[in-house]
Amino acid sequence: MCDTIVALGSVTADGVTLFGKNSDREPNEAHHVVRIPRAQHAPGERVKCTYIEIAQVAETYAVLLAKPFWIWGAEMGANEFGVAIGNEAVFTKIPYAKTPGLIGMDLLRLALERAQTARAALDVITNLLAQYGQGGNCGFKHATYYHNSFLIADPREAWVLETAGPHWAAERVRDIRSISNGLAIGGEWDLASPDLVNYAVQRGWCQGRADFHFARCYADPLYTRFSRCNERQCRTTDALAAQRGKITVETMMRALRDHGDDDEWSPARGVTTFNVCAHASFGPIRASQTTGSMISYLALERQTHFVTGTSAPCTSIFKPVWLDTDVPDTGPAPDGTHDHKTLFWRHERLHRATLHDHATRHALYRAERDALEREFVAGALDCASAPPEARRAYSAQCFARADAAEAEWLERVLQTAPRRPRGRLHQRAWNAFDRDAQMPKHK
Repeated sequence: MCDTIVALGSVTADGVTLFGKNSDREPNEAHHVVRIPRAQHAPGERVKCTYIEIAQVAETYAVLLAKPFWIWGAEMGANEFGVAIGNEAVFTKIPYAKTPGLIGMDLLRLALERAQTARAALDVITNLLAQYGQGGNCGFKHATYYHNSFLIADPREAWVLETAGPHWAAERVRDIRSISNGLAIGGEWDLASPDLVNYAVQRGWCQGRADFHFARCYADPLYTRFSRCNERQCRTTDALAAQRGKITVETMMRALRDHGDDDEWSPARGVTTFNVCAHASFGPIRASQTTGSMISYLALERQTHFVTGTSAPCTSIFKPVWLDTDVPDTGPAPDGTHDHKTLFWRHERLHRATLHDHATRHALYRAERDALEREFVAGALDCASAPPEARRAYSAQCFARADAAEAEWLERVLQTAPRRPRGRLHQRAWNAFDRDAQMPKHK
């Protein structure tokens, strides 16, 4: 389960398009942020995606990927031309291909490597869908199959692309847009696959174009309902709409950290509750959580990206990176077990200790987190036009300061006893997650 948001320059505070996404995956499915430079490729060369090889293009563009560690593609990313994409799992009536193929995250990376605009990225994805289809397991420890939707943005425009097997519809974004884990395009669209309506008519999902509604015809109602996508999409849409004309990077951060309006909110409550800032718990519906987040400031001249590289944006710090400089060293590539040398797993000690009593322990460092981020954002935007070496140094400084702050917060959290019971089922779930990840003991 994930959420992706965009606000075009017409509704932001400074006229710059803003893009953001939470990547929701299994709790131990470590998130990895990598930069891959532009590359030239020989004629006839092929590229190995997560499962299959396809023909490579002559040149691939530099990309920033925020990805599950084991997958070739990514759940979100951007390229050197300012194209940013996030993908969402969607559940449809079309059978899922379980044989190895291109998965949605592969399609996302391929589009970033091959397209200079959002519209071109849409074409890359739909052309690959027509040629290869989509299919294959997308789960880490638990096999998961689904189709995909995409929110694709660049400094000038944005598109929503929703797929159901080889079928698809696309809609150009007018000002703000949010997508979640359900089809949302209805009876109107800007682009679509040629047989979109006819296929639905042949299966009795509608009588013709007059009563055709893409989401109503193609969506699997049961899985879509239990994903709670409508609630989350409304939350993020409302958060952006309330700040129309005043939307900033901080607005995007607040939207991605949303836990709802309940002042007594706890991640231990409920077996079907799924917030924008998602926290895993007991049961199959809450088997995933936000393992990484990204916000992109898509200025025309140079884009600035803010990544957590760590789980649960409420406990994480967004840090700046650029496409023409290296990502700061975050340690060896993480995997599914704890390794203190990696950024993701170092943060997990703070994240998981906070979960023992989120309300009490999160309050110990939330204000400092916000102040540090405000400083990072202001500094990053101020130096966006500085030489690459200056920005590289600033990015590294932000990562180092965030790491030090989290170490200090962890000590503070561990010294503060939980005041609220964690909940038996919630504790049981996290005991299992911790055991599987070989996490150090924490209280």
